[in-house]
Amino acid sequence: MRIKNLNLKNFRNYAEEGVEFKDGLNVLFGKNAQGKTNCAEAVFYLCTGVSPRVKRDKQLIRHGETQAEISLTADGRYGNISISAVIGDGGREFKLNGNKVRGADVLGNLFSVFFSPHELRLIQDGPDERRRFLNVSISQLSRPYYVALSRYNNVLEQRNNLLKLRDLDAVYDSLPVWDAQLCKYAAIVARKRADYIERLAPLAAAAHSFLTDGGEELSVSPEKKYKGSEAELEKRLFDELSNNYDRDIRLGYTASGPHRDDIDIEINGVDAKNFASQGQTRTAALSIKLAEVEIFKELSGEYPVLILDDVMSELDLPRRKKLIERTSGLQTILTCTHAERVLYGKEANKIRIENGAVKR
Repeated sequence: MRIKNLNLKNFRNYAEEGVEFKDGLNVLFGKNAQGKTNCAEAVFYLCTGVSPRVKRDKQLIRHGETQAEISLTADGRYGNISISAVIGDGGREFKLNGNKVRGADVLGNLFSVFFSPHELRLIQDGPDERRRFLNVSISQLSRPYYVALSRYNNVLEQRNNLLKLRDLDAVYDSLPVWDAQLCKYAAIVARKRADYIERLAPLAAAAHSFLTDGGEELSVSPEKKYKGSEAELEKRLFDELSNNYDRDIRLGYTASGPHRDDIDIEINGVDAKNFASQGQTRTAALSIKLAEVEIFKELSGEYPVLILDDVMSELDLPRRKKLIERTSGLQTILTCTHAERVLYGKEANKIRIENGAVKR
């Protein structure tokens, strides 16, 4: 897959601009706060329907404007493709090859993996960040997962609202009905997450070994409680919820299920979330992202676009060179302040960004 061009209008600090991309390495360079990351963010947004940086689409609109427009064209496994989005105060509208589609229908057409220094949250922060990583990645590859996750969240919200009612008889009578629906979708989500992590683990370990010259061992694994078939998981989750009605009513929310999941991450047998150094954390997070790239290739038949935002400043020289070597054969969008300092003789399409404009 190869993105050919990107057009931006009133997106972040861009008034109106176009960017041409080529095969291989594309370097967006310039001083800080000029719009390099904004450009990379727009690519990821059009591939996934979500921003890797903010939760509210309204924040993507240029200050003083009422809406933003972004679009790209690409060569994919099924030929040429175009995706556009109009983002306004009242919502957003996507088009795929000129036809209006829902945000969910954007997924699976173009694949992208995004890595920036903020991705250290994947290791350092709470389970929310790791679940978000799984949700965005798996949803690009599996529409059934995206649908099940959406329905699970909707039913979970209804169940949590029920738990807050004062009429306990009504609560106890209704919970089994909601739980039957919740566990059906929960089993799909849990099983697909476990399958994904099991596929990711050896790829992440290999990438980590490559980046550290075999000096460290990375282990990634799903929580052990979610082993088994979907039917087995559905029954186990239903029993777990049924046995904890009093707890959930007391808390006022559902305290177990895939929305509480986490991933176990260890470096040299030690819990990375609590004991890894900053350098180890950075390398582990990057290794997981490089493994994500390989999963896309395995399952879709083509590599995703790899976006590396301000990563080189966070890595030492040997790992910079390793990373550049690892991206060979991928279309990569890399942002940095000085292009020549990160290329190490490698050919690249260099694009200078200055104050929201491409300087040709």
